[in-house]
Amino acid sequence: MNSRVEIILHESKILQDNFLNDPPTRRVGVYLPPDYDESKRYPSVYLLAGFTGRGTMMLNESAWDENIQQRLDRLIATNAIQPMIVVLPDCFTKYGGSQYINSAGTGRYMDYLVQELIPYIDARFRAIPERERRAVAGKSSGGFGALTLGMHHPEIFGGVACHSGDMHFDLCYRQDFPPTLNGINKYGGMEKFLKTFRDARPKKGEWHSILSTVGYAACYSPNPDSAWGFDLPFDLATGEWNDAVWARWKAWDPIELIPQYETALRSFQTLYLDCGTRDEFNLQYGARTFCARLQRAGIPYQRQEFDDGHFDISYRYDVSLSAFSAAWRA
Repeated sequence: MNSRVEIILHESKILQDNFLNDPPTRRVGVYLPPDYDESKRYPSVYLLAGFTGRGTMMLNESAWDENIQQRLDRLIATNAIQPMIVVLPDCFTKYGGSQYINSAGTGRYMDYLVQELIPYIDARFRAIPERERRAVAGKSSGGFGALTLGMHHPEIFGGVACHSGDMHFDLCYRQDFPPTLNGINKYGGMEKFLKTFRDARPKKGEWHSILSTVGYAACYSPNPDSAWGFDLPFDLATGEWNDAVWARWKAWDPIELIPQYETALRSFQTLYLDCGTRDEFNLQYGARTFCARLQRAGIPYQRQEFDDGHFDISYRYDVSLSAFSAAWRA
């Protein structure tokens, strides 16, 4: 029997009337393993896409790589992992992503996943409805989301894997701020950029830096009463730093949150992190810092570094999915 992927249209009440007017109906992919039947239940993994991505994009065909269905089929066929249900959520927003958190500037995406999507999946499909058989993983902003969801909701997830996840914000985000300052006037200022960025060509260089800064600000420092719906940690005209706004960003930085979520971090069956040694966003230093602080706190974890950058690293899921499966088999 072959595996299959079901695409469901999931209607959210929580995401209705969100600040960005993004659609509350979400297109979610659900991978069902080759032996999926009506007499057995399976562990589940929620795979979170990175910034500017949505879950179903992992199903895209690639000329030189496997899509997620092909990858899972191979791993199951070779007994590298046990059969599992894999859910591909859609938490995309107008600005590229939600970071999988609750924000007045984007929507309550953490609540959407925990309160609506997971109960729906457990009820509709044959997922084992227990945190010990449910894990969350992702890369880039999806890695941040996996770690953040796990820390906030250890009662939901027993395993967490973070591939090249956003952390150590001083190193990974601030590099986008000078290009934002230098490039925003090309687009006629922030207000015009927000109205026209979807049609801008080419979408690279300063455009990406500006959109990233906008997207993260909408998540970390929302201000629905402001002209743009968010506050920036610097003045667009002078570059003058705003410590108060930056503190709001840093309040979400995983490297700062270990003391607050130490009990949750200790509870995981699997806590796995990795990052490439040539990551273009300096995220290897965030992973090293996070794990050094875990070690000082005596919190068990698994970590790897690999010789690669930030992009085209879906092959790293081979490692994290195997780690989840090993814990479930133990």
